[in-house]
Amino acid sequence: MPQEVSLREAYGQTLVELGRENPDIVVLDADLSRSTMTCFFAREFPHRFFDCGIAEQNMASIAAGLAASGKIPFASTFAVFAPGRCFDQIRMSIAQPGRNVKLVATHGGVSVGEDGTSHQSIEDLSLIGSLPGFTVIVPADAIETAQAVRAAAASYGPFYIRLCRPKLPLVYNQDYRFNLGKAVTMKPGKKVTIIAIGIMVASAIEAADNLKREGIDCCVLNMSTLKPIDETVIIKAAAETGAIITAEEHLEHGGLGSIVARVVARHHPVPMEMVAIKDTYAKSGKPAELLQRYGLTAKDIEQAVRKVTKGKKG
Repeated sequence: MPQEVSLREAYGQTLVELGRENPDIVVLDADLSRSTMTCFFAREFPHRFFDCGIAEQNMASIAAGLAASGKIPFASTFAVFAPGRCFDQIRMSIAQPGRNVKLVATHGGVSVGEDGTSHQSIEDLSLIGSLPGFTVIVPADAIETAQAVRAAAASYGPFYIRLCRPKLPLVYNQDYRFNLGKAVTMKPGKKVTIIAIGIMVASAIEAADNLKREGIDCCVLNMSTLKPIDETVIIKAAAETGAIITAEEHLEHGGLGSIVARVVARHHPVPMEMVAIKDTYAKSGKPAELLQRYGLTAKDIEQAVRKVTKGKKG
């Protein structure tokens, strides 16, 4: 079994490294630093850490002000609170002026588990993706998380990085190099393409391995940069495999599936299926139980692949 590592801890540790390298790095949190792991930075750089309390709107505005003064602010809370609770401040103070603010939200999706419906952010990618100028990243493991955070720090402009609560299996080796805006081929294949993000990448790989034994050869892509999305690789996948599955821990509307479908419809229409949360809010439960209940497992991806292959031409 692959080693499981916390994406949140990788984020916190990377912040400390960046803080040592660049005195302009500052960090903000909304009274959740022990959960977002920004507490690592706070311990080493207390004068560059700002706990804004349970006031996410203020946090977004303060981050924008710090960016305007030349700092590189990383602002963190749960994904349900940012962009959810402070969307207007993000839109007005960060997106419209193009401020150099890095929003890193943890506890995305339903895998927050027992925290329940009020803490399950299943609309965040749709919300933040609607804002012009934002770069949106959903890493697949801790190794990619660390590199995505570094890429955000090195790139000017607003970023949104979505992390999950549970530890995830490593899908990359230490020699992996994150390339902003580029998808990564996790498995080559010729019959169907599975495009996944975040927690669903490991499940997509598992599904492809299982389907291989049935004679269904699947290409698996990790589309960790959701915006700007890698249109070239999507068009190529549509042309070469003739069918596409998307897999995400998010509502079907407005996330990965919607974005990929727009590219496919415009450039190379092929049959598609979307493994995502349908038009519903989830209940409280253990993460594995919720992923199963709302159709976000390897088996669900396998079923979608079998279905889409029946709609292929030839």
